[in-house]
Amino acid sequence: MKLGVLFSGGKDSVYSTYLARKEGHEIACLISIFSENKESYMFHTPNIKMVKIQSEVMDIPLIIGESKGEKEKELKDLENAIHEAKNKYKIEGILTGAIKSVYQASRIQEICSKLELECFNPLWQKDEFDYLNELLENNFKVIVVGVFAYPLDEKWLFREINEGFIKDILKLNKKYKIHPAGEGGEYETFVVSCPLYKRGLKIIDKKIVKEGENSFRGELFIE
Repeated sequence: MKLGVLFSGGKDSVYSTYLARKEGHEIACLISIFSENKESYMFHTPNIKMVKIQSEVMDIPLIIGESKGEKEKELKDLENAIHEAKNKYKIEGILTGAIKSVYQASRIQEICSKLELECFNPLWQKDEFDYLNELLENNFKVIVVGVFAYPLDEKWLFREINEGFIKDILKLNKKYKIHPAGEGGEYETFVVSCPLYKRGLKIIDKKIVKEGENSFRGELFIE
């Protein structure tokens, strides 16, 4: 099936793309929303503009939609971008990286139903620790680019998801109920390299921006 991917550049959307392609689906385009609201209910925002480079190294065209990030109103912005993808690339379905967010999954399903598109969520209800280990097994290099929940702090920024990370996040899950895959918005990620890329991305600079007591973003400069 010809699919458009709701794409943020983080591990969930990239790994979903990888799984869909392995299953034989055609990835016709990536769809990214640039939201002005850093606390958007729907959209990943850290380093979102880096999706342009990811699109290039994946050799998949990119559709960019813009949104002020107002709750519920941002759904219309998403619908417009998906509608553009349907018209331009003749997609038959939408692929998401949703794991357990009913809020996101249900609203995307509504848009797909309205536009007569299938909706695929290959990570839905997947065990979080199995998922993180699969990333390692399939040669995904993923780093943390945002932390937004206690006790995560700036020391977690730019950490690579590896065996040590998984052990540490397991401890936080047991003690603080931190979602291991960051599905509750506890942390955000960026995929530096994976089997879908023609080449790995090179981080040439980075900086930390503090936004709140337990809110830190890592800005990447990539080539």
